[in-house]
Amino acid sequence: MDKTTTLLFYFLFTFFTTSFSKNICNQDDKTTLLKIKKALNNPYHLASWDPQTDCCSWYCLECGDATVNHRVTALTIFSGQISGQIPPEVGDLSYLQTLVFRKLTNLTGEIQPTIAKLKNLRTLRLSWTNLTGPVPGFLSELKNLQFLDLSFNDLSGSIPSSLSLLPNLLSVDLSRNKLTGSIPESFGSFPEKVPDLYLSHNQLSGSIPKSLGNLDFNRIDFSRNKLYGDASMLFGANKTTWYIDLSRNMFTFDLSRVVIPKTLGILDLNHNGITGNIPVQWTEAPLQFFNVSYNRLCGHIPNGGKLQTFDSYAYFHNKCLCGAPLDSCK
Repeated sequence: MDKTTTLLFYFLFTFFTTSFSKNICNQDDKTTLLKIKKALNNPYHLASWDPQTDCCSWYCLECGDATVNHRVTALTIFSGQISGQIPPEVGDLSYLQTLVFRKLTNLTGEIQPTIAKLKNLRTLRLSWTNLTGPVPGFLSELKNLQFLDLSFNDLSGSIPSSLSLLPNLLSVDLSRNKLTGSIPESFGSFPEKVPDLYLSHNQLSGSIPKSLGNLDFNRIDFSRNKLYGDASMLFGANKTTWYIDLSRNMFTFDLSRVVIPKTLGILDLNHNGITGNIPVQWTEAPLQFFNVSYNRLCGHIPNGGKLQTFDSYAYFHNKCLCGAPLDSCK
């Protein structure tokens, strides 16, 4: 192949591949995205959203492959100087699997109702914003949803019980909001998988539904609320739980008969009204973090396992706990 033929071949190859790439973006998706950009006041963060270019190359976006006709499957907007509300047009990106608005402190208003149209959505993360209003019940219509993160907002009202209808949930994070009311009884009956449950730093009250004791959570965080009563049902020898944080509530139950999973690595019970003593069985757990301070515990701290690897701060301000790392029992 001579030099002229080689150059001609290269030109044709470049022409056809470039022409194809310009047309890879679905025109309906491009139109919708430009409406979203306009609704957000054309922020510099979205400067790459140029109508003359392929939208699948734009910042904050991902497109699927040819099997979904290169439709937009992910919209991830974070850490930008963006103000306004979530545009209703997001609901027109019908192939979306991931929708993220994160670390946008000037994003206000309520969670956009048109999100309910996104039947392919697997990840919804609206966090570290100034969103207000309730956790909407329409989220239960997103049957493919696996990860729901609404943390670090100003959401208020109660937790909708209908969230337990979602069959594919792996994680629910509603922490650091202003949610009130009780934990829904229905959260003891997730239909398929048992999701990680993060409800910390809210104003939730009441007791933990006994139905939650039927589930084998991997991670559960109810810390810094106004919950009271018995929480012992969350533990159990046959469970495979790794992480439990119930700190800074008003729980009152007898620790003496609580059997913890042999998989438990993180346990924080500080600042409650828990009574009894620490069972010897707890030496069998592979604890990496442990805190039972500021309770009403008594008795000798069992020797062995990981319990002596934590300093006195993990145990102090109890009624009459003794033994290493605290003072010797009299």
